[in-house]
Amino acid sequence: MTKLITLMISSLLSLSLAGISYAGSAETKETKIARAVSAAPASISDKATVMDADGTILREGSNGWTCMPGVALIPGDVHPMCNDAVWMAWMKAAKDGTTFSTDVVGFSYMLQGDALVNNDNPAATDPNDGGVWVQEGPHLMMLMPKAMLKDLPRDPFASGPYVMWDNTPMVHVMVPVTVDK
Repeated sequence: MTKLITLMISSLLSLSLAGISYAGSAETKETKIARAVSAAPASISDKATVMDADGTILREGSNGWTCMPGVALIPGDVHPMCNDAVWMAWMKAAKDGTTFSTDVVGFSYMLQGDALVNNDNPAATDPNDGGVWVQEGPHLMMLMPKAMLKDLPRDPFASGPYVMWDNTPMVHVMVPVTVDK
């Protein structure tokens, strides 16, 4: 199982190198914070801790949420996300190559959208492989006990919430949302 998680993370890193433009290393702390907090509603992000991809705390928070200017598992990623404690535990398990499970629901916001990924296989790196690829716009992600996933659709084009990366340790629910401008 640990080898599978490590392979998945390695593949995600390869995908990120192939398809995501990098933020410059001269990017200011303020720019990173602004991007990070854009991932969630202000009612969450205004009081969230902001953490850079390397774990550096850019701003202390007070509400238990952590926002990042990009997905910390993917070097150079610029798709911001805000995670509750359950999602931060998931991120740590993914980074460390350990298993993850939960008996509570966890939430992550990505209101600026995400990278192109294979809906079934987080290790996939070739969008031409015949798999189901999706680049989700604004969305909420949910972690939950696996038993709660059984009746949800796996099709990302089913117009509503769907299961991503089913049958992997990284399984979660994607919930597309509309963001008022």
